Amino acid sequence: MSTDWLSLPELVELTGEQLGRVRRMLDEHQLVASRRFGAPRVPSVFLVDGEPLSSLRGTIIVLHDAGFSDDEAIDWLLAPEESIGFAPIEALRQGRKSEVRRVAQTLA
Repeated sequence: MSTDWLSLPELVELTGEQLGRVRRMLDEHQLVASRRFGAPRVPSVFLVDGEPLSSLRGTIIVLHDAGFSDDEAIDWLLAPEESIGFAPIEALRQGRKSEVRRVAQTLA
């Protein structure tokens, strides 16, 4: 899935939150960032109306519990998943978090 990547300053502007709060969102797994481009960046599809997608946090925790790094979790969320029919982030955005988490739990 194609997505724009948002820097922390862009997240501050988009969410209207202070930088410390944006960093806390990352620490609390409300969002997940990649450092593969240097500074941390978050896929824009992880936000809806300027807020982190509510079902993302639990899914990130399931993926971390399965041994995924942040980059691996992001890659899995953005890539087409055969058992779901499309990228897991698309299913989460459609409100299908139970299905996504069931598949994620089998990845351990």
